[in-house]
This record gives sequence, structure tokens and C-alpha cells, in this order.
Amino acid sequence: MPMPFRTPSRWLAKPSIGPVLLLMAAWLAAPSALAAAADLFKDDVEIEAIPVDGPVYMLTGIGGNIGVSVGDDGVLIVDDQFLPLAERIQTAIDALGGDRPKFILNTHYHADHVGGNPHFGQAGTIIAHDNVRARLLGDDSLPPTALPIITFADSLSVHFNGDEIRLLHLPAGHTDGDSVVWFRNANVLHLGDQLFNGRFPYIDLEAGGTVAGYIANLEAVLEWAAPDVKVIPGHGPLCGLDEVRANIKVLRDTRQMVAAALANGATVDEVIAKGLGPDYAEWGSGFIDEERWIRILATDLQAASE
Repeated sequence: MPMPFRTPSRWLAKPSIGPVLLLMAAWLAAPSALAAAADLFKDDVEIEAIPVDGPVYMLTGIGGNIGVSVGDDGVLIVDDQFLPLAERIQTAIDALGGDRPKFILNTHYHADHVGGNPHFGQAGTIIAHDNVRARLLGDDSLPPTALPIITFADSLSVHFNGDEIRLLHLPAGHTDGDSVVWFRNANVLHLGDQLFNGRFPYIDLEAGGTVAGYIANLEAVLEWAAPDVKVIPGHGPLCGLDEVRANIKVLRDTRQMVAAALANGATVDEVIAKGLGPDYAEWGSGFIDEERWIRILATDLQAASE
């Protein structure tokens, strides 16, 4: 399997509805603001542990999927959802035979992935890309325990539980600070929000994200990942590369549809009114519905043309 440890440029070259809507609206807020919205769910959320391979599990709940490695060296987690769920997440880890995480790897800075940092950062070391720390520093209400202590520019390895766990920074796609986490020996890849499996993704255009970059990052994964790799998406069910290909196709096809309609003189509202067709109905059932996805595409296309 080719080694993807290159600079990003070279790598690319080759609950009831009311509270749910409140939480979804708060996803883009600072972690401290998000805690209040997440509190509405803490009594109803079940944290489920799904075996992936070897010592690696996926935890689901509300927010981004969590990767967990439990073994002789202790516990390492990838992302940590929302602060009010931290104790429940820890209970799920305890049930796997683990204890307090020694390392917390953040895939990016969005609050549904780093909201638990203030809790888990008290006993563990948070690691993330340089841009994640820079963006979290912008929230003056966050305690020091919420911030990454170790940061990196391109890649970094953590040797833990008999595995080499590689953090690989991606070029701007979902944001400008995303990393994938590769459990090399377990053959597991946590893509963070570089993959919303079976759903339209959120692409944070204001934080350096681009649709073209998002697609290119997923295509790069197809080039170097092992054919049988297990993929933990940021949102959606555990999957493999076939599902990654399916997601790429939907992103490409819908972007082309919107680009063609706009080029033919349609307004964004007219594109929304016409819709993308029944083939994509289920893809708009997540946080990013069809209307919001069309607006993301249109905004990104406009920016690319300027």
C-alpha cells in the first residue's frame, strides 16, 4: 500500500424535533455555546459501541462518530462529541475494559467533535492540526483543558496499543484543519467529517472548506487506502471504500447538476424549487438537507469562478 505521508499538495496531485433542530442549529457554534443545546439530549442519548477491528471501536451517540482504541497501553479516542455526554461516553469506554483516555485526537474543530475536550483534556493529551488549536483559541470561554497540547502541520504518529496511529492533515476540504486518523495495523481509517456516509456533507466554506477539495480528498483516499480498509465516517454508519465511491459520485453528480442549472440562467431559488430529484431524497435526510446542500454548492461555485 502506498504511503500517504507526503505534503498535502503532493498527496492530492497523485429525541423530539424541537430539541433536535436546536442542536443542529448549534452545531456550528463555539463548543461552549453548544453545551447548553446538547444538555437537552443528555438523558435520552445512548452511546453505542460498535466493534471495528482489533482494539478499535466506533462509538455513536449525538454528534460525530468517536473512534476508540482500548488495549494494554490504555485508551485513545478520536473526537469526543458534546461536553454533557462526556460521562456517558466514559461509561461506554469503561464497558469495553478501558479507563480515562490518555490521548484525544481531534479530526477538526467543529463543536460536535470537540465538545468533550474540556472534560477529557483534564486527564489526557489532546492532539490536532495547527489550525484546530488556532480556531479553538478564538473562543475565550474555553478552558485550557479544551485545547490541543500537541499540534502538527502535515502528519504525526502515535504508537499505542500495538499500532501506529497516523494523523494526516488534508488539504482544504471540509475545513482547512481536517485530519484523517489511520490505524495502520488494525486497517481502520477515521475520516472525520471528510465523510458524511450516505448524507450530503456540511462543507464549512467560511473555514477554508471547498467542494472540489472535499471530493479530491476522498479520491486521494481511494488511491492509497487498502481495498479492505474499514472506514469510520464523521457521520453515518461504518463502511468501506465502496461507500466512499458512492459518496463521491453523489457529490460530483449533484455539483454538476447545480452548475449546469446556474450556467443556463437559473437562480439558486429556482434550482432549490426544482430539486435534485428522487434519487437524492435520502441524502438530504441528515443535518444538511437538499436546500442547504444546493446553497453550499452554489456559493462554492460562485467563489470558484471569481
